[in-house]
Amino acid sequence: MATSTVENYLKAILHLQEGDEVPTVGRIAEELGVTPGTVTTMMRNLSDEGLIDYIPRKGLKLRSSGRAAALRVVRRHRLIELFLVEVMKLDWSEVHEEAEILEHVVSTRLVDRMDEMLGHPTHDPHGDPIPGKDGKLPATSLQALSSAEPGEYRIVRVSDEDSNLLEWLDGKGLQIGESVMLLRPDAVAGMLELKRRSGGTVHLGDAAADSIFVEIIS
Repeated sequence: MATSTVENYLKAILHLQEGDEVPTVGRIAEELGVTPGTVTTMMRNLSDEGLIDYIPRKGLKLRSSGRAAALRVVRRHRLIELFLVEVMKLDWSEVHEEAEILEHVVSTRLVDRMDEMLGHPTHDPHGDPIPGKDGKLPATSLQALSSAEPGEYRIVRVSDEDSNLLEWLDGKGLQIGESVMLLRPDAVAGMLELKRRSGGTVHLGDAAADSIFVEIIS
């Protein structure tokens, strides 16, 4: 069984790859808050274990075994988040850090029971897709609100890494599934204006809009 440290590295590499980034040693170091030298040592270890392909100073990527291991961690994390919200009644802004701890200690049996109790969900509380038991990750085609053109959109996913943003969205009544009209952004001020279908407007900056992902309503 992989250690929590190995799981964190594999998950970080997957996160970068899924975000269309090249998972360099430097970017992994930023993701995990460690030194590049520490990452380099771990990359050699993961390569020796057959979990990644790694050529120093040229590149690295997950092998099929490494990707499968990373997806198992992601599945545990997202099911735990949903369980904490739906069953334990924690706020969606509170569960990411708890899941970061629990994802390394809960058994597969317990995770499968959570999955069953929750009705085999496809997405976590923040709209992230939950990998299936078969290791498949549902495909998504979303765009950040910050890059969207004026029009009507549905909020589909919000980054779970900023609890302050999640609390702020709660206060504004913006939730997953909310329909909004994006008015013409103020590029000079770096602000967006959203008109809610339920009434009222919300103003938010580009940094917040980078963490909100939407699909267009045709």
